[in-house]
Amino acid sequence: MNGNLAVTPLAVDPILDDARTRIVVCCGSGGVGKTTTAAALGVRAAERGRKVVVLTIDPAKRLAQSMGLTELDNSPRRVEGVGEEAGGELHAMMLDMKRTFDEIVLTHADPERARMILENPFYQSLSAGFAGTQEYMAMEKLGQLRARDEWDLIVVDTPPSRSALDFLDAPQRMSSFLDGRFIRVLMAPAKVGGRSAMKFLNVGMSMMTGTLNKVLGAHVLRDVQTFVAAMDTMFGGFRDRAEKTYQLLQAPGTAFLVVAAPERDALREASFFVERLADERMPLAGLVLNRVHRSGAPELTAERALAAAEALQDAAEDSSSTAPTRNVVESIENQAIVGIKDRQQGKAALRTGKTSPEDEDGATLPPGSRASSELTTGPAGTRPVATPGSTDPTNSTGNTPGGTTPTDDTPTEHSAELLAAGLLRLHAERMHVIARERRTRDRFVTVHPEVPIVEVSALPGDVHDLDGLRAIGERLAGG
Repeated sequence: MNGNLAVTPLAVDPILDDARTRIVVCCGSGGVGKTTTAAALGVRAAERGRKVVVLTIDPAKRLAQSMGLTELDNSPRRVEGVGEEAGGELHAMMLDMKRTFDEIVLTHADPERARMILENPFYQSLSAGFAGTQEYMAMEKLGQLRARDEWDLIVVDTPPSRSALDFLDAPQRMSSFLDGRFIRVLMAPAKVGGRSAMKFLNVGMSMMTGTLNKVLGAHVLRDVQTFVAAMDTMFGGFRDRAEKTYQLLQAPGTAFLVVAAPERDALREASFFVERLADERMPLAGLVLNRVHRSGAPELTAERALAAAEALQDAAEDSSSTAPTRNVVESIENQAIVGIKDRQQGKAALRTGKTSPEDEDGATLPPGSRASSELTTGPAGTRPVATPGSTDPTNSTGNTPGGTTPTDDTPTEHSAELLAAGLLRLHAERMHVIARERRTRDRFVTVHPEVPIVEVSALPGDVHDLDGLRAIGERLAGG
């Protein structure tokens, strides 16, 4: 891994291969690729022999499509074509808050009480999207999956919360809610005999109930009180399960992966989350740094690329200086061929016939690479490569099909030089982006030198299929 600071590499495959690893939690701020990372880890683990279930909270249909599924819901679905040869399996599911809440009620309440709860208007509003419900339901579902013991690895994509801490806070928030004064006020009438017992409440509680009647309305307050009375016997179970799941996350068989992008805000939140995990004694495996830009020609600096671009620009404007300028620029351009190959064929990227050249990471080909030279002169030691409308490189007479003799000041020659200059400027911009990302990463490393890091190269587009997830998994493994 390039950079000024020494970075401890994160080895992902040993984590996935270790049978003692039962839970992998991908966490971080929104929009950094947590869901794709979780899915890619699931695919890679299954194809290395693990029986995996991926629990995601992202409702994006593209994730289901990338796994070859028509949809994802609250029940694990088998992903075909993944892991069979290695003896593994992959299942995937998407958290449904209401269905998970309903399952809890049906499992832990008798039929009559369950009916009262499920039909209660306040419960229906609560289960559909009450603040904090999603985070708590994610914890509940994780506990359910672990208790079933059908999979030897659970990969969790944490909720896309504004704060990365909400997922860890869910158990404590549930306990605080159940122990709060509001719940005690609502439970008191039911515990001492219902509505007729309200007269036995003290004056302060009566005043509070009267205020709630005015604020919420009498019918809403009755719905809430009925709900609380029906849930009374279940509240202890909520707290116990939340605490057990929290302890499960602290166990050695759990590995937290903080996911971020090489951006200031994302890494600032990742740093805060790393500190919180340490405070809570959660096992941190490392940092996944997604969407990192690279260059196939790192030896060609931004400054030299811009200098070469200026020289080519001048050459195009002054045809008399074309020949000597090419000699000056040639050594700079030749450096850029290093590492620029097509991912599948191992050949120079322009030979694939792509309109927008790409490097081996799938990103735009760094300008200033020898791609620009190949447009006019061909690779060093080879025949020139013809471009539409240019001189035929195989014409031994040196004449164009029209019978004219090519010169250095033809329009085609000028166009090639201008194109090469443009590519060099794009390369310079990319090198500036790479430098900025590296500085941002190094600030994180300075604060957390003990955190292992794996960098995942940026892809040219979204992941749409299993092959795309496999490609991400390969990059996660350092490939």
